[in-house]
Amino acid sequence: MPARRHVGSKTMAAGQQENPAVQDDAAIRNLIARIAHIADTGDVDDYVHCFTADARWELPGAPRCGRADIRAGSQARRDSGEIGPGSATRHVVGTTVVDIDGDGARATSYFQFFVQTSMTPQLRLLGQYDDDFVRCRDGWLLAHRRITLG
Repeated sequence: MPARRHVGSKTMAAGQQENPAVQDDAAIRNLIARIAHIADTGDVDDYVHCFTADARWELPGAPRCGRADIRAGSQARRDSGEIGPGSATRHVVGTTVVDIDGDGARATSYFQFFVQTSMTPQLRLLGQYDDDFVRCRDGWLLAHRRITLG
């Protein structure tokens, strides 16, 4: 009997080709997770390279446009201790729906943002990400993130 492995919600026989749509869905979900992980514990340059060169990042009261501006905003939050290595924060992202249309995709995710995770975690924010992605030469990148709080 051939070995089987799980891909998304499907079980596949070893050697069977994965569906490109399943691969794209997984890549986008991994990018959403990677952005959250990097925001809490990673390098600001790695964070910025998850976005297209002309990306827009819209948090109420703090919009950003382009990698340089997104980097400046992330660095400012890191410098103030709001996020980044040593901040004891965690972005928890779940309940994600991904819709792919050729070389573009949209995702909606709920998020929770916890602080003081090294002691008694406290929920600081919760909300929704509405994301637009673009397939680029090196894979999927985030082109537009709209953050809704509450």
